[in-house]
Amino acid sequence: MFRHRLEAAERLAERLGHLAGQHPLVLAIPRGGVPMGRVIADALEGELDVVLVRKIGAPGNPEYAIGAVSEDGSVHLEETAGEYPGDWIAREVERQQALIGERRRRYTPVRSPIDPSGHTVVVVDDGSATGATMAAALTALRQRGPARLIAALGVAPPDTLARLKALADEVVCGEVPERFGSVGRFFADFDQVSDDDVVRLLGAGPGGRPAG
Repeated sequence: MFRHRLEAAERLAERLGHLAGQHPLVLAIPRGGVPMGRVIADALEGELDVVLVRKIGAPGNPEYAIGAVSEDGSVHLEETAGEYPGDWIAREVERQQALIGERRRRYTPVRSPIDPSGHTVVVVDDGSATGATMAAALTALRQRGPARLIAALGVAPPDTLARLKALADEVVCGEVPERFGSVGRFFADFDQVSDDDVVRLLGAGPGGRPAG
């Protein structure tokens, strides 16, 4: 178990130390991935931005991902999505796409997203159970021509990591438990990250690390 997201980020930064000097583009998945992305970007002397993807949660169990929506409009559905009504999924996709637009306007109101083309890109999240959100992010980013695409997660089960290895050039993970459950159970402090926190962290310079 990690004490908090920062401890997980520090462990990932050590594992990614070979990128030092390459000035990677660190793309954090909001909101939980952003405090970790700030730490990793600072450690590797990289640039921080967000990659906006939204999970499509199962009806009645929103934490269980049956798919994800990307900022470019692409939709990634798990096999389990076939168990749910198509009209419900269509409405949920539309709702999540609207939320992505709202977040981009709030997070980076005075600039466009940083272009990943030609960059070494590190996609960061605090953890993943099914891998749906990270998979959607990696798939969308691959189409934009990064020089190298790396997935970095605080915690994930082995089958999720095996799946992500087919989509990324490298996958690093702080903890790989056989018995998973949920991401939050592997962090002693798993407080919610707010939109204001995200805006502050994106605007922070080197060393502008969150308190915890």
